[in-house]
Amino acid sequence: MFNSKFNGLLTGLLIVAIIGIVALIGYFGWSVYNKYYLNAEAKNVVDAFEEAVGNKNEVKNEVGERTEIGGVEGGNSIYQQGGSSSEKTYGGYKVLGTISIPKIKIEYPILEKATPNSIKIAVAYSTGVGINKVGNTVIQGHNYRNGLFFSDLKKLTNGDAIYITDETGTKVKYEVYNTFKALGTDASFYNRDTHGLREVTLSTCTDAGDDYRVIVLAKEVTG
Repeated sequence: MFNSKFNGLLTGLLIVAIIGIVALIGYFGWSVYNKYYLNAEAKNVVDAFEEAVGNKNEVKNEVGERTEIGGVEGGNSIYQQGGSSSEKTYGGYKVLGTISIPKIKIEYPILEKATPNSIKIAVAYSTGVGINKVGNTVIQGHNYRNGLFFSDLKKLTNGDAIYITDETGTKVKYEVYNTFKALGTDASFYNRDTHGLREVTLSTCTDAGDDYRVIVLAKEVTG
């Protein structure tokens, strides 16, 4: 009787352990796949955007023509209007530019506004003067804790380079000069005197959650 109950207990524990292992493998597998897929999608958008703004006079697509890029839910695509202007969208959001940070090996489109949906597929403009404009511009990204989007923002230190390309095709190099943690409700440093320079503020939640945020301040490199 005792052996029967003991064996039954061991069998139950073994089943629970197997289920736990399978769930863990599934979770990490999904995380790796999601990171790879979203990075590949974002890279396609970055390449298409930079090709378009780098050759504006050659954009001759008819109004309404779409170039679909990938199949992420939400209808991600690059959409170009004909004539001398072009509009590029990703996941239903206009693409304002691209950001590249070599140290943490990221390259993403910058979407027009930070929403719960937009930062699931890229990084996004939050507030400020605008991409590559004189003054400060805030860009937000999600922390997936796996290297995706702004997960590794905490690894940046003073002197690291950030490159941002805007809709005119202008690429500006910024240099990190301050990194710190701030309360999620603290926006006191967003409106600051940039002394006539272009600056960016990068923001994401910490690994511990949304109460605090990792903040990176960077200014354009001149001379």
